[in-house]
Amino acid sequence: MKTNLILHAGPPVLWDHMCGPLRGAVIGALIYEELASTPQEAEDIITNDDIQFAPCHELGAVGPMTGVISSSMPTFLVKNETNGNISYSNLNEGLGKVLRFGAFNEDVIRNLKWMEKVLGPSLSAAIRQSEGIDLNIILQKALHMGDECHNRNVATTSLFTRLILPNLLRTNIERTELQEVSAFLAENDHFFLNLSMAACKVTMDATHGIDNCTVVTALSRNGTEFGIRVSTLGDEWFTCPAPIIEGLYFPGYGAKDANPDIGDSSITETRGLGGFAMAAAPAIVSFVGGIPADAIAYTKEMMEITESTDSSFTIPSLGFEGIPVGINLLKVLDAGILPIINTGIAHREPGIGQIGAGIVRAPLECFKKALVKLSQSI
Repeated sequence: MKTNLILHAGPPVLWDHMCGPLRGAVIGALIYEELASTPQEAEDIITNDDIQFAPCHELGAVGPMTGVISSSMPTFLVKNETNGNISYSNLNEGLGKVLRFGAFNEDVIRNLKWMEKVLGPSLSAAIRQSEGIDLNIILQKALHMGDECHNRNVATTSLFTRLILPNLLRTNIERTELQEVSAFLAENDHFFLNLSMAACKVTMDATHGIDNCTVVTALSRNGTEFGIRVSTLGDEWFTCPAPIIEGLYFPGYGAKDANPDIGDSSITETRGLGGFAMAAAPAIVSFVGGIPADAIAYTKEMMEITESTDSSFTIPSLGFEGIPVGINLLKVLDAGILPIINTGIAHREPGIGQIGAGIVRAPLECFKKALVKLSQSI
């Protein structure tokens, strides 16, 4: 990481092609880093080529929505104990007008500074009180408690908070800061999302780069393009325009206000959670649209394009069958079934934030392009 480097969600994208929310988040990050004092100054720095951009995925990281990570932001470090590889994610800001949706007002910057100075060090001290926290156990339990670990994180966040609070109490954190951190965790149902993403990233990276393996190792979007990576095809992204999400909008908003699909959070679906595990979370349909039967149907449908089921991550409503894992490029094209993703909807303009949530399918064109490259490499 470098001071003039900004990471973002999805495949590579340059400033001129960035969507509104991503531009807003980049501006906010430059103000937060004190590299700029105003939005105009931030844009001037960017157009002078003083700032570099890179996808989170290419540095072993993931970030929700815009996915913007800058050098001073605290990150979680997640390790795959079996393979030894590591992934990172930033900390979830909470709801409302936040950087990940492109907001950059004074409240956003103040919150980011608090996360850097108080939340990050407090969590670091608490985690160091233990030998680390097993994220798989939290994810496994949460599937039995109504989470699908992408858009519904009530159980995961509650389980994480229950584990971390005793450790926080054993640190030397000031009482007022302890109260602030505890309240933040208790009030932010989505806090675990970033940890869920990093756990999925570190799992999928272990499957990347295997000869003759047509498993999809990343699904991601930057608000302009949707991209996929395939194990045997290395680090190349296969992209096409990002689709508009079909879903439920907050009062006063509609499809005309929506930004195309955005965020690294679809790494959860890549691993078999999120939309692939919706049968475990029937309540999610009240947020993204549909009925409980749809949630079960989505999970069963995804079993047709994946290599197996994971018996460690089971779904009660399906007789404790495992989640579908290992999206196979060839099965997707053969069956004509596209991966399902449940996700939030960002306003196309920076600074407004989330305006709804819904369902989207990975675009077919990405898979066709990957197949062409695969055929050329045989």
